Amino acid sequence: MDKRKGILNVSVSIGFKFVTMIAAIFLKRLLIENCGNDINGLNALYLSIIGFLSVVELGVGSAITFCMYKPIVEGDNDTVSALYHLFRRIYIIIGCVIFAGGLAIVPFLKFLAKDYEQVDVDLGFTFVLMLVSVFITYFFSCKTSLINAYKNNYITTSISYGGILLQYIMQIVVLIITKSFVWYLVCRIVATALQWIVTEIIARNKYSNVIKNIKKLGGTEKKELVKNIKAMFMHRIGYILVNTVDSIVISTFVGVVALGEYSNYTMILTSMAEVLKIGFTSLTSVIGHLYVEASKKTTQRYCEAFHLLNFVLGVVFFLGYYAIIDNLIAIMFSADLVVSKSVSIVITMNGFVQFMRQSAMLFREATGTFYNDRWKPLFEGGLNIILSVIFVQWFGVAGVIVATIITNLLICHVVEPYVLYKNAFAASPKNYYLKNYGMILLFGFSIVVLAFCMQDFDNQWIELLVNGIISVGISLCACLVVFLLNRKLGVEILGKLKASMKKFKAKLSVK
Repeated sequence: MDKRKGILNVSVSIGFKFVTMIAAIFLKRLLIENCGNDINGLNALYLSIIGFLSVVELGVGSAITFCMYKPIVEGDNDTVSALYHLFRRIYIIIGCVIFAGGLAIVPFLKFLAKDYEQVDVDLGFTFVLMLVSVFITYFFSCKTSLINAYKNNYITTSISYGGILLQYIMQIVVLIITKSFVWYLVCRIVATALQWIVTEIIARNKYSNVIKNIKKLGGTEKKELVKNIKAMFMHRIGYILVNTVDSIVISTFVGVVALGEYSNYTMILTSMAEVLKIGFTSLTSVIGHLYVEASKKTTQRYCEAFHLLNFVLGVVFFLGYYAIIDNLIAIMFSADLVVSKSVSIVITMNGFVQFMRQSAMLFREATGTFYNDRWKPLFEGGLNIILSVIFVQWFGVAGVIVATIITNLLICHVVEPYVLYKNAFAASPKNYYLKNYGMILLFGFSIVVLAFCMQDFDNQWIELLVNGIISVGISLCACLVVFLLNRKLGVEILGKLKASMKKFKAKLSVK
């Protein structure tokens, strides 16, 4: 495995993510203070609707990027060029379709935003501004995927997060000066346009031989690509129906104010969890090249190591999140926006359950086995919608999240590992199932223990600090249990880390 590229991709991604995460939290606070929590909820609804529309993307990006790995390794520039130019044409069409679909939704926005009368903005105009900022990204997505396929994710990450950071800075200034949601959205358009320009310049300088070499795919390659696109399209549907429908259901049945409160919690969770996920997603191209070059057994061993790492990172982060999130919301936004404990605990559990899929999803994307479980997302999305609409009537916001947890446990955590092990590794997933569900149960037990151990103080900062320390202690105990049960693999991972540190120190001493 190309460790140098892997470490560079992960390091750059994590560094940028930390900076943008802090800026995003500060920006959300300013948005609530200057425009109100109802506008905050409306902003979350717009993002969910556009996320729903992006099902049209069909998963083309992942499918074509995967198809590029082999010709890149083999030095087949003609095939890489053919894939790039096909990707470019498809994405421009997709962007236009999404834009048209967004315009068609404008007349129905008032039905999706309950209590929208409280919001003092033009729903149609502000939604179109958000839509334009997303539409622009489809004009340079092909070049982003081309750069990533060559394992240079650090370049696209720098451009993406640099653009996001610039957007946040402009939005902060605009909110302080104008307190306008309209100008807040205009800043998104400007920042995205600048990302487009920078990506164009870098891609044309670095990969001009691919961009200028206009080729067409042969019949065999096109057939394989179409097969993969169909599979990723179905995965895209499942992702959309599970991850964006929740916000739309909450907005429609409970209201945009409740969605605003919910989005505060999920924004912090998602922002911080994305830092952890970057350690997985930034390695997709590296694992893809490994799978082409190494044996199935070697790739499987890496997958098992990543699964163990998946739990360790997840249990430390999500227990810590539950311990301090209410205090963070009260400190950063307002004590009035703190939700009930039942909602915060199911948000945390849902985050952990979804995060535990990261290792399997990483290797699924990298090995191209997404075709084999192409029907799974349809059942996943359908079940989630049915359960969400039913449970929201009985349990409100918490019911919607519980529906997502059930969907993940019954479908995703069963099908994804089975397909990966059977098709990529030619092995049984039985041991994976035992470890995976055991880890989830251990986390569930740990969060119950934490809930009983947490302390109340008059001072929010003291309460946050004490409960944070308690969560670290409980998470370390959980990690120790898992390490002892997976002693051989754990020792192997620690041995590799120790060897890597020795090499790093040796290089420093030479310098």
